[in-house]
Amino acid sequence: MSQSDSAVTFPAAGAPVAVETKSQRGSIRTLVLGGSLVMLISMVLVNGFNFAYNVFMARILGPSEFGHINAAITILLIVSSVSLSFQLVCAKFVARNEAFGAKSAVVKSLLGKAWIASLIIAAILFIAQKPFAAYLNLPDHWILGLLALGVAVYAPLGVKRGAMQGLCFFPRLGGNFVVEAVTRFVVGVGLVLAGYGALGAVGAISAAVVMAYFLPAMPREVRVEAIPGEPASFAEAVQAIVFFIGQVIINNIDILLVKHFFPAEPAGIYAAIAQIGRLLYFVCWFGIVNAMFPVAASRPDQKKSEALGLPMLLVFAISCVFVLGAALFPHFIMGLIFGSKFINIGSLLALYATATALYSLSVVLIAYEMSRRIANTGWLQLLISGALFLVIGFFHQTLHEVIMVRIVLMVIMLFLVSFPFLRRVGRAPVEAT
Repeated sequence: MSQSDSAVTFPAAGAPVAVETKSQRGSIRTLVLGGSLVMLISMVLVNGFNFAYNVFMARILGPSEFGHINAAITILLIVSSVSLSFQLVCAKFVARNEAFGAKSAVVKSLLGKAWIASLIIAAILFIAQKPFAAYLNLPDHWILGLLALGVAVYAPLGVKRGAMQGLCFFPRLGGNFVVEAVTRFVVGVGLVLAGYGALGAVGAISAAVVMAYFLPAMPREVRVEAIPGEPASFAEAVQAIVFFIGQVIINNIDILLVKHFFPAEPAGIYAAIAQIGRLLYFVCWFGIVNAMFPVAASRPDQKKSEALGLPMLLVFAISCVFVLGAALFPHFIMGLIFGSKFINIGSLLALYATATALYSLSVVLIAYEMSRRIANTGWLQLLISGALFLVIGFFHQTLHEVIMVRIVLMVIMLFLVSFPFLRRVGRAPVEAT
């Protein structure tokens, strides 16, 4: 057999020979590329409806009530670290188990734990809604009471999404995100026009989470009778939680610090820049990493698959286009979305996009490592997120300086998280000729 037909590696004596055929490599490319395409299309729709929701609320309700809505969204974003942790762990072990009964056992086990976690968090939020509302200067504590309804099902929704992701049911997974976004927009517009204001807008957020939990239904492949398989471990859960806590901090801490250190107007401009810049990260995470993760997790023994190379190439290409657009048309982009008061930003949008591109590349490598084993890169990300908080605390004379801190730290993180992959490549067995 020629090298063009297969790549054969020579393991230790007595071990089976691992063969990766051309058809297997093609299957990997098809899963990753096809899944990424589906998820990217879904994310375009999701971001379109989310953008329409934000624009409508901002224009109809004004800055004050829009700020109340964003406070609720920020809380939901923090809680999303729990939901995404369940999704990541579920996707990994659904992909890793071959029998449907074993996949079903993983889903049922995690679903029970997810309900407990979500209900505890929702209960805390509901009981403490008055002091939380006072701290956030919210006019009505029931804004948080309504949000608690959505929080109560958020972690179980993560398990459901993890099941679809682990099965590589990307059209269904993408459709689930679209259902949430469409419901939020339609119900939110209806309630606001009916006169419920910020309370109605937040109620729509919870309604969207509940709707996404029920539509579409859990795949029948994981509703079969459960049988023993490879269960999700506590260490995997810790790894996922550490990763998403670091992700939440990196994506949000600079906005909070700028709001603390700067006057209202530049802080608002920075928040707008960050909202555009972070769009790149969400496209890369939901559109590409979600497709890569189950493919890599289901092939832990393959040394040279395309489960990493293709996603890295896609993220790099999308990042280049995004950064270039931000560099060439910053005033047009900011003016089109936020209005003329936001156009005097110089090179800040392109710089923020660069920082986001560097972080997105790091996340691909971190997620790839996590899909295959318990990795230390999630802890490294958490360390970098802490450094981001501390360094911005010292260097914040201008918005430009704040963004440069992000860029420097993201370069350091990308350099460090590359080590595990490069070390493994260096130890890769020699291919047969």
